[in-house]
Amino acid sequence: MFGKSRGAVVLLPVLLAASSLAQTVKSIRLPDDNALGRLKPAPGVEVVRQNCTACHSTDYIVLQPRIDAQHWEGEVQKMIKVYGAPISDADARSISDYLGRAYGSEAGGGKQAPARPKR
Repeated sequence: MFGKSRGAVVLLPVLLAASSLAQTVKSIRLPDDNALGRLKPAPGVEVVRQNCTACHSTDYIVLQPRIDAQHWEGEVQKMIKVYGAPISDADARSISDYLGRAYGSEAGGGKQAPARPKR
């Protein structure tokens, strides 16, 4: 009987400490994206923001060479298959469409990807 109460005496402070830690909520606020890294407003921008910025800043999108929509789709698939980005098929299509329209080779306003050498 005495052994059980001693265990309770030791366990009670541990449980109280764990309880107070569980109630402590911490949050962080990340700085806004660099002004040069702002995504162009267009259909799909929120899907891009919700999915892509979980892993990297928008600078990685905005500063890419301008590639066609097919290459953007390849980039999105690489993020899913190689890096494990948890992006649904519907969101992947929306992201690829947005990137192709806003940052594709026909969108203009940026550096073009270097031409591939002919073989």
